[in-house]
Amino acid sequence: MKVRPFQESDAAALAEIFFTAVHEIAGAHYGEEQIHAWAPAIPSADRFLARARDGRTLLVAVDDNDLPIAYGDCEADGHVDHLFCRPGYSRKGVAAALYEELERTVRTAGISRLYVEASEPARRFFEKHGFAVESRNDFEIGGVPIHNWRMAKDL
Repeated sequence: MKVRPFQESDAAALAEIFFTAVHEIAGAHYGEEQIHAWAPAIPSADRFLARARDGRTLLVAVDDNDLPIAYGDCEADGHVDHLFCRPGYSRKGVAAALYEELERTVRTAGISRLYVEASEPARRFFEKHGFAVESRNDFEIGGVPIHNWRMAKDL
């Protein structure tokens, strides 16, 4: 496994990683209605191309064949917006290696504080990486109640 910058050819794979991670990993912590509200379908690859062009840092963990297995991003203000791993690679150190490279990259760029809205499974991951819970966020997606955790870390 290696971590590298996003390439346009990664877009469709990242869309699929997002969808399957929400359904298979987060699905163990949220109800079916919540999961379907969060990710009703595999998003368009164009959504990931737009993310890559908006100034954020977008890194991809790839396998030995250069196929994406996880990805993470950080916006210019320190917001970690996405950190998702293909379910078959969950709990194998892939997300941790990706996160460490993401943090190193944004630290070098001068970002001194990171924050995230973490799902239930992501909360434990971010706590292990030095983030502290600031608040629970209760909100709705398409009329379906769901929650996440506002967390932050000073670098």
